[in-house]
Formats: sequence, C-alpha cells, structure tokens
Amino acid sequence: MSKHFPPSLLTDFYKISHIAQYPEATSTVYSTWIARESLIGGIDHVVAFGVQSVIQRYFVEYFNKHFFARALEEVLEEYTRIIRNTLGVESPSTTHLEALWSLGYLPLEIRALPEGTLTPLRVPLVTVVNTIDEFYWLTNFVETLFSVESWILTTSATLAFEYRKLFERYAGETGGDPTAIPFQGHDFSFRGMSSIEAAAASGAAHLLSFYGTDTIPGILFHEYYYGADTDTEIVGVSIPATEHSVMCAYGNEGPDDELNSFAHIVTNLYPAGFISVVSDTWDLWRVIGEYLPLLKDQIMARDGRVVIRPDSGDPVDIVAGSGIGDGSLADLGVVESLWNVFHGTINERGFKVLDPHIGVIYGDAISLSSATRILARLKDKGFASTNIVFGVGSFTYQHTNRDTFGHAFKSTSVTVRGVEKAIFKDPVTDPRHMKRSLRGRVAVLHNGSDLEVIDGLTSHEERDGDLLQVVFRDGEVSNIQTLAEIRARLLSNLD
Repeated sequence: MSKHFPPSLLTDFYKISHIAQYPEATSTVYSTWIARESLIGGIDHVVAFGVQSVIQRYFVEYFNKHFFARALEEVLEEYTRIIRNTLGVESPSTTHLEALWSLGYLPLEIRALPEGTLTPLRVPLVTVVNTIDEFYWLTNFVETLFSVESWILTTSATLAFEYRKLFERYAGETGGDPTAIPFQGHDFSFRGMSSIEAAAASGAAHLLSFYGTDTIPGILFHEYYYGADTDTEIVGVSIPATEHSVMCAYGNEGPDDELNSFAHIVTNLYPAGFISVVSDTWDLWRVIGEYLPLLKDQIMARDGRVVIRPDSGDPVDIVAGSGIGDGSLADLGVVESLWNVFHGTINERGFKVLDPHIGVIYGDAISLSSATRILARLKDKGFASTNIVFGVGSFTYQHTNRDTFGHAFKSTSVTVRGVEKAIFKDPVTDPRHMKRSLRGRVAVLHNGSDLEVIDGLTSHEERDGDLLQVVFRDGEVSNIQTLAEIRARLLSNLD
C-alpha cells in the first residue's frame, strides 16, 4: 500500500458520524464558504483565490488516484482499520464509501466567484451542494479538506493586495515610479511557512499582486493550476543575491577583507545586471560609510543595480533613519545615507529618487504596519516611496490563520423528506453576531458600487447577474481561469 492520506479520512473525526445524524430522508445539504470578519483593522474585503487549484488538486487528481482508481478492498480496509482502532467501532459501516467508489466521481456542484474578485466580508466566495440525493453527507464531509487548503490562498492574496494598495498610494503621493511597484513587494516567505505546500499556495497568492518572489514553488503552482507559462509571460522573477554564509566565507580578519569581497561580487562576479548584497554581516554603517564610497566609481560604471540589503534591527529606523539627531548614518538611515553617496534625481513631485545604479531591499520582519511607517517616514524626509523594495516574508504570511478573516464553511439549506428549508446558526452567546450564518441558498450580485449577497433563496430560484459560477460538477472542472485573467481582474480595483 502506497503511503498517502486516504481521501476517506481527510476529514475531522466528528464528521465520520454525521451521515447517521442528519434527519432521516435528508437528500441535499447546501453550504457556503465565506470570510466573516477581519482581525486586521482597515481590511473589509478579501481576494477570492484558490478554489480552482483545490478542486483540481484534490477533488479530481487526489481522489481519482487514491480512491476511485484503487481496488475497493484496499480503500475500505484503510478506512475500517483506522476507524476500528480509534473510534472503537468494531464493524464500521462502509456502505456510503462503496457507493461513492462505484459512482466514480464526487457528486458535488461547486460554484465560486471569479478568482481575483475583491469581495466584501460576509459575502460568500463559494457554495457547495450534492448533486445525487444519497450523497447528502458528502457536502460537509469535504469541509475540512476544502477549508485547510483554501483559507491560506485567500488570506495571503488579500494581504499581498493590501501591500500593493499601500505601495500604489505612496507612489502616487511621492511620484514613485509606477513600473517599479509590481516588484516592490518580494516574497521572502518560503523557509518560514509551515510546509512546502503552504509556501507554494501562499507564494502563488502573492504573485497576483507582484512579480518579485524567491518562492519558486509559487511560480510552479500557477503553471500547474492556472495556465501560466514562464516561457511566454512574467509569472514571477528574482535576482542573484548573497547571504551571510557567502559574506562570512570571505572573512573579516584583514582590514580590507569585506571591502574586497564587495568589490569582487559587484565587479568580477556580476559586472552587469542586478545583484543584491546582504550588508550587515558585521557593520552595516561601515559598509555604507566606508566601502561604498570607495566602490562608487565601479558601481556607477555598471550596467545594472547594486541592491544593498540590511537584514537586522528595527526596519523603520534602519531604512528611514532613527531620527536621534546626531547626524550619524544610523540617524539618517540607509536610503538617505545612500543618497549622500550616490545622489540621484528629483522627480516632478519634488521627491528624491536614488541613482538607478544603487538600491535598497529590506526583508526582516516586515509587516503592513512597519512598511507603512517606513514609507511615511521616507515621505516626510522627501524621498520617493519606490526607493525601497520590501521582502515580504513569513512574518506576514505565516502569522495568520483561518480566523484572520473568519473563514467558515456553513450549511444554509437542507432538503428533508422532499421539503427544502433554509437553516442558519445565530448563537446567543455571540453578541456581535459574527457567527450568524446566511439562510437558504444564495446569489451574489453587483449593486453598482460593490458586491452584495441575496440569501433566503431556494433551488428553484435564480437571480440574473449571479456572479457565482459553476467551477466543478460531478467530477468535471469548468470555467478554468488563468493567472493573467485573475491578475487583471484584481488589479482593475486599483484604477
């Protein structure tokens, strides 16, 4: 038996018993996937993203390989062994699994908003319902799998777009180069995510708003599931860069060791193009104040940019200056200190722009809050926002969970004994009513200024203009969308 997680067990334990708990003669269960609230102030919309990948990867490929294409005896044995040894059921019922295996596909209909849609909180992103009566239990059985794979995609896409909006705003206020903005947020999160799969998903979400990334699986994710092709389009890009092990390997014993290492890297190894050099292995201010002035002519003669990368300390103070008032480089910060060495130009709005041969990237513990404070301080000092590139890492993308935007998969309609009825939850112990669910079947419409949900509908009611489109039905994927289409849809909200 190959090592895999059986599809029949990709759920929470309590869902195993739900098939027997629904009212007798239940025939349909209809559920919605929704972002209910934001734990981050100022965010009231989320970016719909990821459903297509979850469907393709799990509801089609994974179920086909590890359930439908395998021998029934193996499928049942791996299920009954675990249930028998964990729930204490001597002879677990497998009738429902036998019926599903014989059917050969997942009898579900999944509808979703077009990916890249900027969606108000409490407006459904997805609906799920069974298409064959006897599989009423399947709708909420797949909740766990759908949730664990989906929330990070929407959450990271939303956070990335918040960075994109932030950079667009400050570029507009300071005359920043608009062509630099798609590269101003660079994904540094790979090593800090919970798994390769999480890094790939989050990295793909980042790429809806930016091109810059060091998370290679995020690029492949779009090629696998969103029709992207690095041969014909920009999916994600990066540049050569050093790390501390490289800089340490040159040593710092002699008075010119570090100076020589910088000279070697920016002139011999990379005489042209972009190169990022981590610069605080020992003394950042010595690098900027002593080494770079000595290397100025070589750097200015290059066809390309040397990007200085600080990697420790308070990001706001390091990049934009501590403001202690003693005139030191630490007081001025990296951007202003580089200006004093390399100079640059004054843009049409009167803000300073570093010479294109030199640049800055900072990626240690960057958050929306610290990025905002950096840009605000640079603006106050008269520098254009696009003088800095941010490495957006796991401090942003891993410090999240399903509750960051209150993602929830909740049933809102059932059919019992042929009677369809709206159902809902509204706990009296939830005074803000954040857990109150919608009722009945739903439609999502554009009201002229934003999206709104219409609930209380039945399976016989359709609303013209409903944006929820069928993306999966009875084992078949439909309405396939590409990265290019999703980017265009999302970024149109910046206009």
